[in-house]
Amino acid sequence: MRSSPAWLILAGFMILLDLYVFQIIKVVSNGGTRTKSIIFTTYWIISIAALIILFVLPLLNLDNYSKGVRSTVFAIIIGLFLGKLIASVFFLVDDIRRGTQWMVGKLFFRGTEGEQIEEGKISRSVFLSWLGLAAGTGLFSSLLLGFTNKYNYRVRKIQLSYPNLPLSFKGLRVVQISDMSAVQRGVDKILGLKPDLVLFTGDLVNNKSDEMQNYLQVFSQVKAPMGVYSTLGNHDYGDYVQWANSDDKKQNLEQLKQVHAQLGWRLLMNESVLLKRNEEQIAVIGVENWSSKARFPKYGDLAKAYTGTETVPFKILMSHDPSHWDGEVIPKYSDIDLMLAGHTHGMQFGVEIPWFKWSPVQYVYRQWAGLYEQGRQKLYVNRGFGFIGYPGRVGILPEITLFELV
Repeated sequence: MRSSPAWLILAGFMILLDLYVFQIIKVVSNGGTRTKSIIFTTYWIISIAALIILFVLPLLNLDNYSKGVRSTVFAIIIGLFLGKLIASVFFLVDDIRRGTQWMVGKLFFRGTEGEQIEEGKISRSVFLSWLGLAAGTGLFSSLLLGFTNKYNYRVRKIQLSYPNLPLSFKGLRVVQISDMSAVQRGVDKILGLKPDLVLFTGDLVNNKSDEMQNYLQVFSQVKAPMGVYSTLGNHDYGDYVQWANSDDKKQNLEQLKQVHAQLGWRLLMNESVLLKRNEEQIAVIGVENWSSKARFPKYGDLAKAYTGTETVPFKILMSHDPSHWDGEVIPKYSDIDLMLAGHTHGMQFGVEIPWFKWSPVQYVYRQWAGLYEQGRQKLYVNRGFGFIGYPGRVGILPEITLFELV
């Protein structure tokens, strides 16, 4: 069961937020008494229902419910909360304006104007109130609309040029996928690209290996002439589950390794493979999760994985967390030509239009979506094939990446 004090604090904050927003709804509500009554009643039914669910959640055995139902309910509650929070920012600006105006009147004016100020005659800005409600409603509506985008895959085709690429590998078609949630049409898109090589950069599951049991038949279809290679992400280790003991956690990881084998994927655990064409070679290096962020353990051992590839003319590194790029790859391994990462999902929320890209995750990760270059080295951060937590995508759509090496 969750910590009661923390849960009560969150519930208390939500109640205060509901009361605050309700004051503004009363200000902007038009129409007769019956219309206002319907608006006020609807507001409180929705708010109280969300609050009850919030209190009931800790008492439920959520494992008995489908992950889709849990995620959807959670996302709606969080969406309501965030919508009200965003709206309250505008209301707070208006309250600060009114408070400042009142103080100025008290300090510098006397007589009738001062008396009116003392009697509370400074009106709330209806414009700011409507603007706040529009912003909050817009955010909540976007999150609801985002449910329809969770499987709206975007195939991004990227040509990468390398002067040191062996001639036999010119035109190599490499598909990258990362951070999974399975649906057949996504797999069909992958196969339709006819890749020579498929590289999966971690997070096959959210928490437990048995999450893949219903998807083995779907993902086992992902094949390529030169093989499918995979590595682990932070969620694959079961670090976010309260296990009965350490042996259960270890067993979960071993079972997940077996899942990769059942799929026909070669899981690279701090190791490398050499791919050959016409006696020429390139190296695919795979490391376990390694992050420069303190909250994530460093399971990866790039020095170990790199061993044996020193003389190979072209190297691709699979490393789940893009912070590995600045943390270790750039300072120590200048001959790694291409690093493929995932992890961020682009936060599943943001804006991507020509010449402009933004997501809140960029304030945590310098490299969070797309292609980055430093010198002759390149990093590509995949936006993720699936989702975690919020079962949707707003602005940042799920991705299948096709690289053509030339």
